Amino acid sequence: MTSAHSIWQILGQMIRYAKRLYCADTLLWLFIVGLPILPGVLIREFFNSLTQASQPSPFFWIALLIAVGIARVVAIFTGRVTKTQHRFLMSNLVRHNLLKALLNRPGAELSCGGSMGKNTSPGELLSYFRDDASQIEDTVAGTNEILAEAVFAIVSIGLLLSVNVMMTLLVFLPLCAIALLVHQAEHRIKRYRQASRQATQQVTGFLGELFTAAQAVKVAGAEERMLNELKARCDRRRQLTIRDRVFAETLESGFENIVSIGTALILLIATQTLGTQGELTVGDFALFVYYLSFVTYFFAFLGGFFAFTQQSEVSFERMAQLINHSAQPHSQQSPSQQSQQHPQQHPLTYPHPLYLKPLLSAQPALPPLNDPTQAQQLYELSVTGLTYRYPHSTQGIHNINFTIQRGSLTVITGPIGSGKTTLLRVLLGLLPMQSGSVFWNGQRIHDPASFFVPPQAAYTPQVPQLFSASLRENLLLGLSECGLEHAIATAAFDPDLAAMPHGLETRVGTRGLRLSGGQKQRIAAARMLIRQPELLVFDDLSSALDVETEQRLWQKLFEISLSSDYDPTYLVVSHRPKLLAHADQIIELKAGLRM
Repeated sequence: MTSAHSIWQILGQMIRYAKRLYCADTLLWLFIVGLPILPGVLIREFFNSLTQASQPSPFFWIALLIAVGIARVVAIFTGRVTKTQHRFLMSNLVRHNLLKALLNRPGAELSCGGSMGKNTSPGELLSYFRDDASQIEDTVAGTNEILAEAVFAIVSIGLLLSVNVMMTLLVFLPLCAIALLVHQAEHRIKRYRQASRQATQQVTGFLGELFTAAQAVKVAGAEERMLNELKARCDRRRQLTIRDRVFAETLESGFENIVSIGTALILLIATQTLGTQGELTVGDFALFVYYLSFVTYFFAFLGGFFAFTQQSEVSFERMAQLINHSAQPHSQQSPSQQSQQHPQQHPLTYPHPLYLKPLLSAQPALPPLNDPTQAQQLYELSVTGLTYRYPHSTQGIHNINFTIQRGSLTVITGPIGSGKTTLLRVLLGLLPMQSGSVFWNGQRIHDPASFFVPPQAAYTPQVPQLFSASLRENLLLGLSECGLEHAIATAAFDPDLAAMPHGLETRVGTRGLRLSGGQKQRIAAARMLIRQPELLVFDDLSSALDVETEQRLWQKLFEISLSSDYDPTYLVVSHRPKLLAHADQIIELKAGLRM
């Protein structure tokens, strides 16, 4: 939690994200909580009617009780719809903003500085997106529930005051005890929850690393040691989680016991005045007992809610720590621009559209899929003075200059460690350039990470990233299938696809585990070609291919402009002699410098 934002400010910002839905849900919860107040008055009149002949029939009051019960059932079912929708929006707003902040890191690297200066792995991040987001969702959803309880607790106190002032004032003694207990336990609540979340994070992170490095573990014969480490982490997580839960349950039990003891004392005093001249009647006593439960339940609920907000503050602090370790975002709106639009907004609560069609809200327009006809056609790409050095290292690139013409092939070559991949990543904005400029058709590109995406450019790294889904899903990533077959054939993947029994529905396994390195590279190439970008950037595309497949792949790529109106420009890292011989321009690097 940043010092500039308290937990209550952040909750207020989240509530304002979907104000109409929140107000509708709050109104329904007022009915859900408030309708049970009416039976108290009806019960008093029912008891009084038993001793007064002039009162309506008891069946009249019973019919009213049934009507109130039916109305509350309707409100509960309707409120469940609004509550579920609101919960979904709140948790997904937090997840959206957290993921956006992580993806805005240079190169969209999800590994980031965590507590104690350690890196947070993608596996550990699951704890933030699952546990912490759910915690925040529960807290925001609880605000209108506590509000509704508070409104009718105040109404109940008013009714209790009309019965007996002295006994009503005694009701506040449990509240004072609860407030004192919450204050004393505040730091321990946060400390236990922080330790529990970190232990869970360590378990999920280790599991993610085990799945990723399963082959390395097997080759090293380290299965037993890895399982022992996993067991140790799980045991620690269990111990810390139990401590956290036991303390939370003990607090909640303490709140309820304080309320119960206070209620017993108040009722004991009430029974002493029952039937006394000028004091409580039977109807008044029934009314007092009925409404006393509303007030005492609210006090216990309030204590639990305050404890819950302390745990939610831990979740916000953990997420804020991840965001604070991010580098300067590369989105089209910088944090300074966002802060100007939302000067007091916490980064996790920026009101970005979620494209979900929530209740009582306008459907946000879905962003159009990339249309190749809308691309800014490339005629000339110029790079001047491009420089980047890795932190605490002499590795990187320095003062790189070159110009690329439309439809040409430019090959970057050089020994291992000369800066070839670094040059591509800095050019594309995946690493922040420390100096230099990039010009597209003479216009300077101020935010390369946002500009060098389809339909302007597409990039395939040395090790392409695939999802644990089907081939079709990995190729399209949400696009229509227009041009899919042609892209597969151009990437020389059609013979491999024909040999797969399930064709495009073939599951590739975790990160493409079931595919060879060459197949991954050609799938990535096909994924680029479907989008028809102006600039195709390959980092050693054919490194995992045999000579025959490599020749067929490049031949098909170079024939694109001959068979269609699509005329891409190529920027390629390679050391293959045949590709160098075909190049229009060769950029040779050595120790980060152009030779």
